Formats: sequence, structure tokens, C-alpha cells
Amino acid sequence: MSTTTLRLALAGAAGLCALAAPALAHHSTAMFDWGNEKKMDNVTVEKWVWTNPHTFLYVRDASGTRWAFEGMSPNHLVRNGWDKDTLQPGQKINLTYYPLRDTRKGGFDVTVTKPGGETIRQLPGPPKP
Repeated sequence: MSTTTLRLALAGAAGLCALAAPALAHHSTAMFDWGNEKKMDNVTVEKWVWTNPHTFLYVRDASGTRWAFEGMSPNHLVRNGWDKDTLQPGQKINLTYYPLRDTRKGGFDVTVTKPGGETIRQLPGPPKP
């Protein structure tokens, strides 16, 4: 292999690596108070948005205040028992979440307990008691 060919091959490989770097990047979870789990009971599902790269759950609490919760991707959630019809508008649920650090009404959805007592998790692990 000539020196020119080798240099072109190395430059091409370096270019491909540079293009792949953004694919590995993902936004941080720093906006959430990760691990500081809060509980909300008897909230009403307003909207369940099943989209990539993240799902979103909008609920209203007893006072009528709207809360927004980010969740994992549909692909991830399917592996944990969720689907696009898991939650329906008007449904009453209990949930746990990691709150937003800036104190807005929302956070990262951790678990949902549906009417009847079934608890489903966004992240793998044993169900919370």
C-alpha cells in the first residue's frame, strides 16, 4: 500500500470516528434530582406521548396543576412492560418521580401504579413496596 493510500485511509477512518462521536452523546440527567424519589398519588393522566427519543407523561394533580414527566424511549419501555396504550387520558394513577432541580412542576417518571395496583417501572429493578 502506498503512503498516499495509507494517509487517505487513515483520514477517512478519522472522519468516520468524528462523525460517530455525536451519536454517542446524549443529554444529561443533571436537570433531575436523580435518586431523590418523590411520590404523587391520585393524579389524572392528561396525555401520554409515546415518541422517540423520550416519552412524556402529562398529569394534573388534585388542585388542577399540570405536571410534565420525561420517560425512557419507547424501545426501552417495551422491554419493561409498557406500550403506547399503557396510560389513557382520564385514568387515575399514582407515580414516583425524580423532580426537576429548578422546581418546575415535573421531573423524570420512575414508576406508575395503575388502578388495580399494578406498578410498572421505567428503569429496571425490583418493584417498590
